[in-house]
Amino acid sequence: MNSTKKKQPKSLGQLEQLVMEYCWSNGQVTAEACRDALADSWAMKDSTVRTVLRRLEKKGFLSHEVEGRTFIYRPVEARQNVAARAVKQIIDRFCGGSVEQLLVGMVDNQVLDRKQLEQLARKIAQRKGSES
Repeated sequence: MNSTKKKQPKSLGQLEQLVMEYCWSNGQVTAEACRDALADSWAMKDSTVRTVLRRLEKKGFLSHEVEGRTFIYRPVEARQNVAARAVKQIIDRFCGGSVEQLLVGMVDNQVLDRKQLEQLARKIAQRKGSES
């Protein structure tokens, strides 16, 4: 087994995703602030939100510091990095590791249109140009 390979991220459940969205939007959160902010979309008991935050920390999405008796949670990585890894897992699992196969499928299923592909090609060309 290759010890340098990045650990595969665990997937997020619906409530975990909602909590992570709040954490990403706010940078650092307490359990109380999270519960209060999400009350309209998902009412939770205090113990429930604390369990979800601990579970997200165990999965590697959050870390915490203690200030007094209060746990302050912070996202470990930016949302776009987590999203990129999730897409990589999809590419590896369903497309045999081929990004091209994924993009062709997205075009065939009208997820991406020609204009979006052209914009993507320009961005890739700009990045390659700046690396030289």
